[in-house]
Amino acid sequence: MTETEDSTKHAHISTNGTSSSPQNENDIHVSDADHKPAMTTDNKESAHTKPPHLPGEVDRDQAAQGEGDRSVTSGSLTSGSVVDDDEDEDEEEEECGWRGVKPGFLQRFRSPKWVLFCLCWAGALQGMIVNGFVSVVLSSIERRYDLPSSVSGTIFSMYDVASVICLLPVSYFGGIGHKPRWLGYGVLVMGIGSIVFALPHFTTGPYIVAEGGVVKYCSLSQNSTSLCDVSQNKLSDYKYVFILAQLLHGAGATPLYTLGVTYLDENLKPKLTSLYVGIYYTFAIVGPAIGFLAGGQFLNIYTDPSIDPVSLKQYPGSPTWVGAWWIGFIFSGVLGILVAICLLGFPKSLPGAAKLRKLRVSEAYKGSEGVRQTKGWESLKTLPRAVKVLLLNPTYMFLNLAGASEGLLLSGFTAFAPKFVEYQFSLSSSWAATVVGFAVIPAGGGGTFLGGYFVKRFDLKCRGIIKLCILTTIMSLLLVLIFLVQCPNGKFAGVNTAYVNSSTSISSVNLTDSCNTDCGCPRENYDTVCGVDGVMYYSPCHAGCLTEVDKGDNKYYYNCSCIDGSSSQQDGYMASLGKCESDCIYLYIFLPVFAFVMLFTFIGSMPALSATLRCVPESQKSFALGIQWILVRCLGTIPAGILFGAIIDLTCHLWQDSCGEKGACYVYDNSKMGTYLLFIGVCGKSISLLLFILAFCLYKPPTQDEGHSNEIAHPDTQVNSNERYSEGQTPSELRSTVTLVSCHKIEQRL
Repeated sequence: MTETEDSTKHAHISTNGTSSSPQNENDIHVSDADHKPAMTTDNKESAHTKPPHLPGEVDRDQAAQGEGDRSVTSGSLTSGSVVDDDEDEDEEEEECGWRGVKPGFLQRFRSPKWVLFCLCWAGALQGMIVNGFVSVVLSSIERRYDLPSSVSGTIFSMYDVASVICLLPVSYFGGIGHKPRWLGYGVLVMGIGSIVFALPHFTTGPYIVAEGGVVKYCSLSQNSTSLCDVSQNKLSDYKYVFILAQLLHGAGATPLYTLGVTYLDENLKPKLTSLYVGIYYTFAIVGPAIGFLAGGQFLNIYTDPSIDPVSLKQYPGSPTWVGAWWIGFIFSGVLGILVAICLLGFPKSLPGAAKLRKLRVSEAYKGSEGVRQTKGWESLKTLPRAVKVLLLNPTYMFLNLAGASEGLLLSGFTAFAPKFVEYQFSLSSSWAATVVGFAVIPAGGGGTFLGGYFVKRFDLKCRGIIKLCILTTIMSLLLVLIFLVQCPNGKFAGVNTAYVNSSTSISSVNLTDSCNTDCGCPRENYDTVCGVDGVMYYSPCHAGCLTEVDKGDNKYYYNCSCIDGSSSQQDGYMASLGKCESDCIYLYIFLPVFAFVMLFTFIGSMPALSATLRCVPESQKSFALGIQWILVRCLGTIPAGILFGAIIDLTCHLWQDSCGEKGACYVYDNSKMGTYLLFIGVCGKSISLLLFILAFCLYKPPTQDEGHSNEIAHPDTQVNSNERYSEGQTPSELRSTVTLVSCHKIEQRL
């Protein structure tokens, strides 16, 4: 191919979409870069094995040959959009590897499908840690480290605090930097945070419940003594270690859903972006489900493997049982380090990325303006204007606010759903986590995938996507009424039920009555027993039991003065260790409907992300996602944990007394808990619906010509808004015009 032919093939037209005479050569601008002779492929690079391609992947040779005849390219930005000064047709492709280590066999992995593979692992890992393991172990660490729900909710929210702090610099500088390196180092930090989260288990003594001289049953000669251990009272200080770990989790996960999405988007054809991102987000949602299921199984293991829980008569159903909450975090930390190494090996851009950027059709909100990208510290000068452009985009802003409302509900319910199910339906913490996981797996993963599929299947534009979000929000709003289904509170003597033969009404918690006054029962010894009368008691001592018999599978108590003797069993025992079983069958109604609430919520999440990407200028996508996540975090997910934790604390009937200080909650009011969560759900969904409607009504799609405008990314190229091409020209006529002008310019230079 001659120099003239090569230059003609790569000529581009910069237009603003309206007609004027194209006969003046100044009407068409040709980049100097377009006159360079074709570069031959390096011998080393040509020897690399060509990776197989999924539909929509663009090989470097295919991109060069298949699109060379397009003279009018779309996918740039609307007038004034961001333009990368270093973008060039002959951009040299980077290689897979780490610094100077770039073996040839790795080059087969530089394709979108392998990027997606690694991002899916990273996304699943993030979901498994933050929304899976952390959510599952909240009630366990509350019990182990004497923490109220408001504190555990604060710990949960620290992830989002770190994200807010890091999102702006990561999305802005990472957007113009080496995205895979930002992603890799982020996953590495997240893995370290997971290991830090498990450290309190290794730095505290064994967890032993009510042993060593503790009064477990009534002794009429026993005076009331305090079992307060001041050293154990300091366990609550470990909340700062959990907070640090969550901050590392948040900082490390920041690049995943901003730079990860845009890295996929810029290396794929537009129609496949939703499918790939949908798969990515599906794994990110499957991650929490895996965390729920695996975490639930870990909680069936006693927290200290060196101690035999049977010797302590501790079982997973015991109210004082603490499972091995820490195992999942050690596993996740090691896996995070391995995934980070893989991500660090990807190149800055994949083959064909430069071609794809020139073929995009912008759907940015009409009138939005971008900012010319610069590098280094000079990029700070354009930051205020970049923020202003996004803040003045009403559709983008209302989508952000709707995302914040949905984020608040999703984050809060994810964190406290296992706890709600545990106490509402009288389940063990491990089984509660497991059944919630069964609801989250099909709903979260399937919903996210279906959301991306619907966008691709029906080829939805921005307006259609927002309509889909409105429909899914309406469905989830109707289904959230399932929280009206509530189980009655189990009877608990001295808390919500009076002691037998007691003349005292229940107006406040009073665990002491005439039947156990002489027993000297300590408040610190919480070890519930279930009487044969169907009432739970704080401990065998508080039930007035004089005799304890260990039958291997459980402990049984006899001669209990606070229990109606007429209800005694055949062998004479009057109470057994553990909670009373609930006969409420509403769990089988609640779980399926709650799964559909999550299903419709996640179906709308993927389209909402697609609408966000489509309503902003092309090169501001990373930055737009960063701003969006800041708003979602500040207005949604950060207050979610604190708000839900504080509201759940309001429903507590009986608090742990830890040396005079309030610890974890032992007994909740089921009716209040369900009602309060229903109120939050209805209000949140109603606000989301209103914001999606406003985003739809205020969206102004660009005109066809604005959507196809293109700017040449070259320092010497200047776009004049008054220079236009004729609407009556056919593509072949335009190619001829470009060829003549290109040849004329080359002759002048020669």
